[in-house]
Amino acid sequence: MSAITINFLLRFLPFLGWAKQTTLTSARQDALAGLTGAIIVLPQGVAYALIAGLPPEYGLYAAIVPAIIAALFGSSWHLISGPTAALSIVVFTTISPLAEVGSASYIALVLSLTLMAGLFQLALSLARMGTLVNFVSHSVVVGFTSGAAVVIATSQIKNALGLDLASSGNFILNWIAVSKNITATHLPSLVITFITLATLIGVKRWRKKWPNMLIAMVVGSLATQLLLLTPWQAAASIGLVGEIPSQLPPLSLPLMDWDILRELAPGAMALGLLGLVEAVSIARSVATRSGQRIDGNQEFIGQSFSNIIGSFTSSYATSGSFTRTGVNYEAGATSPLAALFAAIFLALIVLLFAPLAGFITLPSMAAILLVVAWNLIDWHHIKIIYRAGKNEAMVFGVTFGATLLLPMEFAIYLGVLLSLVLYLRRTSKPNITAMARNTGAKKLVSAQRSGLPECESLKIIRINGSIFFGAVDYVQSTLMSIPQKHVLIVASGINFIDLAGTELLANEAKRLTALGGGLYICNPNGRVIKPIIRNGHLSAIGKRHIFATKALALSTIDKLLVEHTCEGCAEG
Repeated sequence: MSAITINFLLRFLPFLGWAKQTTLTSARQDALAGLTGAIIVLPQGVAYALIAGLPPEYGLYAAIVPAIIAALFGSSWHLISGPTAALSIVVFTTISPLAEVGSASYIALVLSLTLMAGLFQLALSLARMGTLVNFVSHSVVVGFTSGAAVVIATSQIKNALGLDLASSGNFILNWIAVSKNITATHLPSLVITFITLATLIGVKRWRKKWPNMLIAMVVGSLATQLLLLTPWQAAASIGLVGEIPSQLPPLSLPLMDWDILRELAPGAMALGLLGLVEAVSIARSVATRSGQRIDGNQEFIGQSFSNIIGSFTSSYATSGSFTRTGVNYEAGATSPLAALFAAIFLALIVLLFAPLAGFITLPSMAAILLVVAWNLIDWHHIKIIYRAGKNEAMVFGVTFGATLLLPMEFAIYLGVLLSLVLYLRRTSKPNITAMARNTGAKKLVSAQRSGLPECESLKIIRINGSIFFGAVDYVQSTLMSIPQKHVLIVASGINFIDLAGTELLANEAKRLTALGGGLYICNPNGRVIKPIIRNGHLSAIGKRHIFATKALALSTIDKLLVEHTCEGCAEG
């Protein structure tokens, strides 16, 4: 088999690469890590399904087939895919206005949304757009997840208080409904909420390696059963999650109606983009610890396949899970085989122990989700964002506010758009530094920092950044404000120049020549010279006005100057 054929197979079937490296020892480690992951996902899957407005079993279904597919076709050794809090809230806010939450039509729309998100991700992967996630800044992700956390917490207040209120994905409407009905708080439900919260926090603090969510869920359920044995009659009204069917994920068929698909398109694109950002970010994060190099495009393929196939196996939108990925790595996983083991163990648990889910209470799940929401808020990075400057703080604040007040998909788009606008604003003003000659050191230094005088006949500037259509006006106004007729540009810091940029240099060269001076360029790299030649502006600038080194440029220009009015206009 040729090397080309092997590379082709490894690209589309990456599991062939790590499967042949699996040993009995590594398989045993992966199995133990997989068992830990299956236990962790039990309460999370149920909780996330409730966030998405789906029956609890759908959260577990989403952690079986999609997790296997993502592991087989992704590039990360440790990434675990499945339901996530952020995607669940996007699903809920996208579909809840279109159908009754939890109904058959609601589920069908969710599966259609998942399919469309997967197809969008596949299109990006086929276009090799793995770097697209780099355009979603960290401030956008932190702002969105923080906003989603507040929305999640708000949506669970009614279950924590035992209030019988209609589900809504609107932050304001939820709080209005809770405030109007706060006097109807169901005390037994509130007691179960506090017991579950106390258990969660206590286990997390004193037994960090124990599955705190699972333990808290069991304790909350047992506490409910004990309350039912007491004379407290109101305890009988504590809400239950409901029994989970003892079956593997059934086959499903997403809706294919064109009008419905068109209506779901904006949400599907946002869901797909957010899922890719989550997955690739988590994969890269754990890869820095494991020493692995992540292939962004391959992760796109893995995530797209998991959602496409998942939509036909009763699974809603999935992505990489930070919690389960971290646990998987810490548990000693050596390959994606751990994800396969986790899915298999979870399937066995669903088949054997699903009826026990009927004892899980809604207040216990609300307590778990409140903790999940709290953990979603990245307080550490929020502080860093605000220290970084007003631009990053603005991106975070706008994305956070939009997540609370607007449909989720538009919040993501708005954050990304603002990030790009601020980026273009920064790049439209490249750093232009006036330079002076340090005759002692025989080099050019910043005139402002060094305090050295500039030459009155020759203006020397260094440009750091890009000279493109958006920056042309700023660079042109700077050049035209220079009183000297001779201008030398140190071009080593120019990383990009487009047609508008080369036209600017050509026009400035003509203007200065007409004034009896000239425009000179030294230390240009290939990213500067090639566009000048390609765009036909070399003759206007003048081949003799482009120098390989600063020393050559200065010695040549000095001979052209009639007067040397500044100190050190000798060769420097």
